[in-house]
Amino acid sequence: MKLWLKILLCILVVNLLGGAGAFFTMDSLKDWYPSLAKPPGVPPNSIFGPVWTVLYAMMGTAFALVWHRAPSGPGKRAALRTFLAQFLLNLAWTPLFFGAHLTGVALVVIVALWIMILLTILKFRPLDRLAALLLVPYLIWVSYATYLNAGYLVLNPR
Repeated sequence: MKLWLKILLCILVVNLLGGAGAFFTMDSLKDWYPSLAKPPGVPPNSIFGPVWTVLYAMMGTAFALVWHRAPSGPGKRAALRTFLAQFLLNLAWTPLFFGAHLTGVALVVIVALWIMILLTILKFRPLDRLAALLLVPYLIWVSYATYLNAGYLVLNPR
């Protein structure tokens, strides 16, 4: 399969799976989320969709680059497994935070996610430098999201 097809496929799959979290968000954005005390620096809700769409596209591209260009072997397999582990954590966060309103559990998950993103970058770097660099904005955004999650937990104790 050609690289551009792998990139397109990976962007599509990552965006579809990542976007599925919107089902957990819709109801909470109407009643629960607006009732929370917000930490300083919370962006408008309209920012999150476009930011995640771009980040998911970058993640899909990074995955496709390693899938296509890295030599077969244990390093490539470990890197792709680490990517999949961080992506599963990413997918778990939204239903925990917005669906179940478990801000404390969501904080644990997002910290684990941050660690796994960093590990993914470190595993991608020797295989494909561009793939590793494409994940840096994602790490920065998840750092910010971790701050927000912690802020919501502190400001809205149960």
